[in-house]
Amino acid sequence: MRVPFAPPFRRFIPAALLLLFFGNAFYRPVAVQGAPVGLSDLKIEYKTDPIGIDVQSPRMSWQIESGERGAAQTAYQIRVAEAPGALRSGRRLLWDTGKVTSDQSIHVPYEGPALQSGKRYYWQVRVWDRNGTASAWSAPAYWEMGLLDPGDWKAAWIEPAILEDTSKAGPAPMLRKEFTLRGEVASARLYATAHGLYEMHINGRRVGDEVFTPGWTAYDERLQYQTYDVTDLLRRGENAVGAYLGDGWYRGYLAWGDRRNHYGAYLALLAQIEVVYKNGSREIIATDGSWKASTGPIVMSDIYNGEAYDARLEKDGWATPRYDDAAWSGVRVAEHPKDILVAPAGPPVLKIEELRPVRIITTPEGDTVVDMGQNMVGWARISAEGPSGTLIEMTFFEVLDKQGNVYLDNLRDAAQTDRFILAGDGVETFEPHFTFHGFQFIRVKGYPGELTPEKITGVVIHSDITPSGRLETNKPLVNQLQHNIIWGQKGNFLDVPTDCPQRDERLGWTGDAQVFARTAALNHDVAGFFTKWLADLAADQRDDGSVPHVIPDVLSRGQREGKSSAAWADAAVIVPWTMYLSYGDERILEQQYPSMKQWVEYMRRQAGDTYLWTNGTHYGDWLAFATTRSDYPGATTDKDLIATAFYAHSADLLRKTAEVLGKDNERREYADVFEKVKAAFLREYVTQTGRMSSNTQTAYALALQFDLLPEALRPEAARRLAEDIRRMGNHLTAGFVGSSYLTPVLTRYGYLDVAYTLLNREDYPSWLYPVKMGATTIWERWDGIKPDGSFQNPGMNSFNHYAYGAVGEWMYRVMAGIDIDPERPGYKHILFAPQPGGGFTEVDAEVESMYGTVASGWKLDGNRYTLKVQAPPNTTATVRLPRATLAGVREGGAAVSAAPGVKTARQDGADVLVEIGSGAYTFVYDSPALSERVSAR
Repeated sequence: MRVPFAPPFRRFIPAALLLLFFGNAFYRPVAVQGAPVGLSDLKIEYKTDPIGIDVQSPRMSWQIESGERGAAQTAYQIRVAEAPGALRSGRRLLWDTGKVTSDQSIHVPYEGPALQSGKRYYWQVRVWDRNGTASAWSAPAYWEMGLLDPGDWKAAWIEPAILEDTSKAGPAPMLRKEFTLRGEVASARLYATAHGLYEMHINGRRVGDEVFTPGWTAYDERLQYQTYDVTDLLRRGENAVGAYLGDGWYRGYLAWGDRRNHYGAYLALLAQIEVVYKNGSREIIATDGSWKASTGPIVMSDIYNGEAYDARLEKDGWATPRYDDAAWSGVRVAEHPKDILVAPAGPPVLKIEELRPVRIITTPEGDTVVDMGQNMVGWARISAEGPSGTLIEMTFFEVLDKQGNVYLDNLRDAAQTDRFILAGDGVETFEPHFTFHGFQFIRVKGYPGELTPEKITGVVIHSDITPSGRLETNKPLVNQLQHNIIWGQKGNFLDVPTDCPQRDERLGWTGDAQVFARTAALNHDVAGFFTKWLADLAADQRDDGSVPHVIPDVLSRGQREGKSSAAWADAAVIVPWTMYLSYGDERILEQQYPSMKQWVEYMRRQAGDTYLWTNGTHYGDWLAFATTRSDYPGATTDKDLIATAFYAHSADLLRKTAEVLGKDNERREYADVFEKVKAAFLREYVTQTGRMSSNTQTAYALALQFDLLPEALRPEAARRLAEDIRRMGNHLTAGFVGSSYLTPVLTRYGYLDVAYTLLNREDYPSWLYPVKMGATTIWERWDGIKPDGSFQNPGMNSFNHYAYGAVGEWMYRVMAGIDIDPERPGYKHILFAPQPGGGFTEVDAEVESMYGTVASGWKLDGNRYTLKVQAPPNTTATVRLPRATLAGVREGGAAVSAAPGVKTARQDGADVLVEIGSGAYTFVYDSPALSERVSAR
């Protein structure tokens, strides 16, 4: 990471890393013109060297390395072969594009011969720069196909033939089989999936590092399988394979009312090992009726309630050859579909990092409590030594009450408790297999001896979403807010975008996902994550086009028709469009277009000829501000106003999507729908003087954000929005729906000072109030903990709930000035336009795009303004310099118009507009007007 300035507050970054972050390496000197370019970061479908994909025409992307300003690709050549040697020689190629005149370096589809199941393909690329000079060929990369046809599955579904009470969580089944390999193994792949969760073992070693496999999907329509390279785990002669099974989302407790067995009552495994011997022959070892089943040390495991592990019941060697399984039961061969099996499009869930306790305390009530110092998601790994039968109980929770005691009420019915029974054989270590917890604190009971920090570790798990963004300022509280946004995302992006990781819920609420999607894509690479989730949304979408409140749908599963909430179900349209903007991914629009259209058509039928959506059941502006003041009714925005506004917005985005996809008739159709909804909205909800019928911040924000007002009324509506904020003591009053639009709308209509005022507020309700109260993640409610230390209603009071973190998008886009050009999405053309204000004197940010690092950092020292930007090779950018004069701007010591890499520079009102090619640039000028704006808080 490379950033131009080093604000003094670096609380959450180790000092050793600061030299890396803020050293001079980021802004490299201009390279010698004509220097050769390099190629790196070759990816297939957002993944590096993936195995087990099922995309029939996978897309290839690469990054260009060059220190030269204006570096750009003018042509490329890709070649694909079935062996690395073919690439080296250039012979026996499977596919060769030849020289293609194009600047496209992301999402180039494979168009060679049909790909085959289980086969590995090697590829490389070279490019030509703007001088017509060819690069060297890249180092070879590869991808490997999964099982593309149901007939490729030779395995049978098997279920443990053990006695179970499926009405409650019971012991986790174990399955095993021994087999003999008749030769030396050249390569081997394990393909596996399950009803429930699985953990595979071969010859006593765990397979892979993924957890919570096969993941949570719309199980009736889509069930993921994983592919593992197990070559190094097998050997000639005797071998053994085994598996643990867990209830997981398939049959564990989900939602409310003691409900379980949502998808089925019995766990099952489907797995096959495909072995290629060194002599070229093949063999498959698969699940069938010969496997054995038993139970073991996992005596209970449930996502909400935790795991109980009795080490006295361990079966040593159970997944190794010659284990005595005579007492084990058999299995049932079951008939379950294989035509719904899909390879994962998104990243796996992994153990990402580990945290050590910051303290271990004894509460006033006498409990031993471990404080991890960070609200996190995962579990604890604990080591202990004690007599056989010793029970250690760990209960996980988020906050202490105001007396400093354990607070569990907001967990509702989720026990969040792990139990570990010692075998009594020296030092023993436990961590769970099929549960996760949301917590900062752990109450530990029954620990033998003294519990010290080195004996317990917090294991952080989440989907392996690669960090892609960083933002820091000179204000510690705002840095902590950004920290909280990132940790809120990490904790809730666990295979699906959950709403909370601690209580008896943890569901994929659509409304939270759609408001946060843009911020999510700035902080992390979520392209694959949302590609997977959107496929489940389409699968669970009902026949009438309505979209369930949660995806995967466990609240109304199986219904062919249903009710949908505006702003929640609009995730069907908003999230695909956001992924297109963020990653330049047209295929996600192609894949989701039928679902997007179905949703808009559903709203169209609901609204009818009036074009007003006035019926149905909606969540409205969820958790909007309310008080006990008798003269203030609360910031209640009519639900039909919100529903109609989102009807218009989704129709407009569908129109834009149709245009991108070349669907001209549908582009015109939905443009007409948008205009008709807009006219109806204006008649019904807006007075002739620009007052909204619901005189709330959310109503004005939606009308202005979605362009539902005529130009003549927009300034007045914006004035009323700003006035309401001032009337409320410079506070926001919006909830989930409106809050994410407040700062963008205020900025767009000339109230930047009010937007910064909202960000800087430290008292309730505000983004910084939880920070001041010690939060390390985003809260569900503005006042989850009240100023007097008491709590909001425990029925709905998560302290790790990412939706309000959607303000992060504005922080990147306006404060740091990194924005996307919708005409050239995915950062192909970058808009750098920082808008300093609010007392900030330094802001540094970067985003790792498909093309490389996009960075913007500015500093105001007195009247001297310095802006450093970086556009990666094969991109261009427009830089807006606020409150500047063309004659006063210098770049690299030269007049801006004469600087290398600058295409044009011109005065644009009070600003200077500069068009640049790729590279790193430093703009410097004096601006008393800008200094005055920043200091006017």
